[in-house]
Amino acid sequence: MPHTKITLLGAMALLGLPLWQSPAFAQSVQPTASPAATAEEAPRALPWPTPPSVNFYGAPGLVDMPSAEMFPDAQFVTSVASFAGQTRYSLQFQALPWVTGAFRYSVIKDRNLFGFGDYYDRNFDVRFRLLKEGRYRPAVALGLQDFAGTGIFGGEYLVATKGFELPQVPGRFKVTTGLGWGRLATSGSIASVGTRPRFASGDTGGELSVDQWFRGDIAPFGGIEWTHGKWGLKAEYSSDIYDQETRQSDVFERRSSLNFGVEYQASRQLRLGAYYLYGDAIGVNAQLQLNPRHAATPLQVAAPYPVVPRSAWAKDDTLWSQGWVKREAAKQSLRQALSEAMTAQNLILESVTFGPTEAEVRFRNTKFRSETNAVGRAARAMAATLPASVETFHIVLVSRGLGLSRVTLRRSDLEALEFAPNASDALWAVTGVSDAGPASAEALLDPELYPAFSASISPYASPSYFDPSVPFRLDVGLDYDASYSPAPGWRFAGAIRQRIWGNVADARPGSSRLPQVRTDGREFAQENVTLNRLYAERRWKMGQDLYARATVGYFESMFGGVSGEVLWKPVNSRLGLGLEANYVRQRAFDQRLGFQDYDVLTGHASAYLELPKNYLLQVDAGRYLAGDIGATVALERTFSNGWRFGGFFTLTDVSAEDFGEGSFDKGIRVSIPLGWLVGKTTRSAYGLTIRPVQRDGGQRVRVPGRLYGEIRRAHTHSLQAQTARIWE
Repeated sequence: MPHTKITLLGAMALLGLPLWQSPAFAQSVQPTASPAATAEEAPRALPWPTPPSVNFYGAPGLVDMPSAEMFPDAQFVTSVASFAGQTRYSLQFQALPWVTGAFRYSVIKDRNLFGFGDYYDRNFDVRFRLLKEGRYRPAVALGLQDFAGTGIFGGEYLVATKGFELPQVPGRFKVTTGLGWGRLATSGSIASVGTRPRFASGDTGGELSVDQWFRGDIAPFGGIEWTHGKWGLKAEYSSDIYDQETRQSDVFERRSSLNFGVEYQASRQLRLGAYYLYGDAIGVNAQLQLNPRHAATPLQVAAPYPVVPRSAWAKDDTLWSQGWVKREAAKQSLRQALSEAMTAQNLILESVTFGPTEAEVRFRNTKFRSETNAVGRAARAMAATLPASVETFHIVLVSRGLGLSRVTLRRSDLEALEFAPNASDALWAVTGVSDAGPASAEALLDPELYPAFSASISPYASPSYFDPSVPFRLDVGLDYDASYSPAPGWRFAGAIRQRIWGNVADARPGSSRLPQVRTDGREFAQENVTLNRLYAERRWKMGQDLYARATVGYFESMFGGVSGEVLWKPVNSRLGLGLEANYVRQRAFDQRLGFQDYDVLTGHASAYLELPKNYLLQVDAGRYLAGDIGATVALERTFSNGWRFGGFFTLTDVSAEDFGEGSFDKGIRVSIPLGWLVGKTTRSAYGLTIRPVQRDGGQRVRVPGRLYGEIRRAHTHSLQAQTARIWE
């Protein structure tokens, strides 16, 4: 455990309090780590996980058929399965304990489906748990497969699964039986409900296939799975006849309804399988299962300062004197001491305001993903450096000159509760959060913080998905970033991008009935060196609970202009309301300083609602880049360690025919904190947005530094969700 020294630069000599600043006291605060930090360094060993394995569609199941099992809550599963000339790439997420969502990308070789050779298909699944498995009761689930795509994989099912063990037989068995509709009822039909419409060639796809759900033939399916240790065996009866695949291709002949497989748990996250399918084909499946709650690498973080109660060192009445607050030299020395103590905790002190019995600290958190974590460390740095008479701590989180929230706690509570049972909840119960307000006129500022200049070089990866000719394209290279802040709230920033390798420029030219605001992306990928962005930004508080931003410049690779935003977000409210207006012009393809002729006035009114269980519902209504008018609905789940996963869809006044393939804009977003992967404290994350198809309808300009996300993370409900980290 690295030790942290507190250097107060002679503050006690000026204050006349030698005991408080003696080497003995400084030594006493070094070696002890808090229980929370120790637990973080040596996490409790978790049991070997036993989540359900996935089928060839990436869903919990047998070989090709689904089961009624659910992943553990928040499980994130990716899989690649291939057999008989087709490969399926799947992404599953357990959004709620009883709801699983999925996105799948399928590549079918040597086909002539709808006039194509190789055929590429994107589709979504959803399943719902109806009954949880009990002692005698099976788990029961209802699912919709490919419910919003072309429908070639479309099918619905009602399925039950029961696990059991047999005496004298090692391992565990699971039996599954179900009824399928659509594709899952093309073999062995036993009944029929109405008529099921077929997908029409030339349809744009992407819309909900409500008229198909649970219509047409009904067929049974089922199977059994046995697992023992790292090995598993599967056998199933499939109700999918693979009609189109076998009639229009000679790479696969369905000879049987029986499928068999063997699987091996290669590691905690990785499971591999090999299969014999339909009496004709050999298949393989690789699945990777992650859970945000289980870090890939244990977090290694230095312990914060321990809290040494004043009763242990301030036994002389003179140490409680308030006279120090009248001496300017003493306050400046204390500010310097506190700044060094916070710097040792990877926090940046912006200003401090002293009173005889209270102090307000305003600081930046540039290291810790949890703002509650940063607040706790700031409080303990204050307890380790401020005079004994200071009882009340006001801790203000600051970002780019904006005070985000003011956390108030008593020093005596901090001293009393560090080792108390349920210490985190107990401390939070006596902690208040309020609007930050402006800094006091008497605040002591750090004279070295402004003007501030920073520069960095970092790698970038710019993917492009689902081009009709090549499903995945990628550009990689280096970004040269620089920023300059002359004063709080002001920022000038830019980035030069150097592409080293890539093939996005080789994509198929865009075609659209709408103005090409995104589908001409290949044209913007032709140059190797570009001015990726260059802008000036101003942020400020217009009043209590009211934040503002103004930005001008080149916002992104495709657009530049002028942007303004106002956000109303009370610190203790779950609701936030925003208004943004932008006048933008399309940039020249070479991404230097020029513009093209296309310009548009775009903007949105936004509502943000924090729901229970760390869900965020966001609705944006307004005008988009192509001039279309409509709204975007997004739902996102955030985890305590920074993982975020969500989905969105946009509906505008553009018809499905004018929008093109996909009918309307939709997709999923994933953000994985880098610290979760590498075990280091960092605010960096890798974000990914996956759209089944990128079109021009429903597109927004990518303005850097939008307000809500940064402000929300320092408000009451976000801080409260991180309560356990206040002692870390």
